[in-house]
Amino acid sequence: MRGDYQQLVDEISAALGAPATLEDRDFGLIAFGAHEGDDDEVMDPVRTRSILQRRSSAAVRAWFEAFGIARAKTALRIPPDPAAGVFRGRICLPVRHRGIVHGYVWLLDDGHLTDLELGTRGAPPDPRIAQAMETAARIGALLADEARAGAELGDLLRELLLAAPDGQPAAAAALRDALRDSLRFTPGAPLTLVAVLPWDTSDTDAAPLPSLPGLLAACSLPAGGGPADGPAVGADEAEPAAGAGRGGRTGSATRPQPAAPVPALAALVRLRASGAPGPAHTVAEHLLRSPRAGAAPAEGKAPRGSGSGHPAPPRPGAAGIGAGTRELTDLPATWREALDAARAAHAEPRLGPITQWDAIGPYRMLTALPATAPDPAIGPLLAPAHAELARTAEVFLDCAGQASRTAQALGIHRQTLYYRLGRVEKLTGLDLDDGEHRLLLHMALKAARL
Repeated sequence: MRGDYQQLVDEISAALGAPATLEDRDFGLIAFGAHEGDDDEVMDPVRTRSILQRRSSAAVRAWFEAFGIARAKTALRIPPDPAAGVFRGRICLPVRHRGIVHGYVWLLDDGHLTDLELGTRGAPPDPRIAQAMETAARIGALLADEARAGAELGDLLRELLLAAPDGQPAAAAALRDALRDSLRFTPGAPLTLVAVLPWDTSDTDAAPLPSLPGLLAACSLPAGGGPADGPAVGADEAEPAAGAGRGGRTGSATRPQPAAPVPALAALVRLRASGAPGPAHTVAEHLLRSPRAGAAPAEGKAPRGSGSGHPAPPRPGAAGIGAGTRELTDLPATWREALDAARAAHAEPRLGPITQWDAIGPYRMLTALPATAPDPAIGPLLAPAHAELARTAEVFLDCAGQASRTAQALGIHRQTLYYRLGRVEKLTGLDLDDGEHRLLLHMALKAARL
């Protein structure tokens, strides 16, 4: 089917005598026409990036969408914007089917299309534009068919991943038959799942899967637990001058509630061989570049670790990869691994933005914990007012309790560190010289960021 898109894009390029590019509605590249001639200026940075990286930048997307391309039913002119790298004007042909936009055809205007009538303001379109729009409608029908097929596979994947154990064999058989009918899968081929967290599910219209090697199906699912934004630093965390002794007053805190589940995307990927996750990494990288991947921090909250030291601020989105399998009935377990890896990568930037389940170390145990309120002893420390104390305690424990390493990692004086640790002990009632108390605190702090 991708060859059909290329042929149709070439038809539009030939009809209008201009290089054409077809992108899906997430600005992922599908096909592009040949660039004829020796004028390198026609290949502006936006078209070059789209072809080489198979995606436009966020600034370019924002510039184009500001002209209403997602709502347009006729061709539009887009002026240049050098600040976004758009050095050439464009004509945008919206690719629609039954009222839904599925993508865009872009035509670079090197000057000879400037006077072309697009059919706006009540004037009839130039016959060449009318012909190009008819071709765009044919592309829209193909993309709609592909979207429906992908949606059906996604529904079957969702049914399998959410099925009770006694219903998994039947759900796996239904998915296996559908994949075989779509010519995308040979039974016994190695598979894995990629989890992208969080994933924006506000756009409910079906969209085709990106053309990526090995990507078989995708669906959105509620994550069993999600990354929560860390608490902001409170005003009562004033530090004593260097040289002050340990001590400090105990602050009051409300017990934080567990983070609500957030949507995640599950992508089923066929591997070339067992133990070779390359295609899964390619799919994860592509999906993380989608405008639907990631989410802005909640208003009024700042991520933990926004200052110097460790841990660093969480990334906008993260992806996890489960262990490979050859049995579709193993996919629910693989999904849990992929989701746990994504949660770990979102909470711990050193793991991400993409990580595999077998590489997340202690988070394999932490992500398996139920999503409950934190331990009563740790709850006060997780209040927004004590974010800096929580961060200090975690870095101290990451550094195996070595004061000099901790102070260096945080960029603070050792006496300041002692003051903060004293406050941690008073808030929690824990003794940081006790190994079991340290273990409880360390696990609770890391689990709180999942």
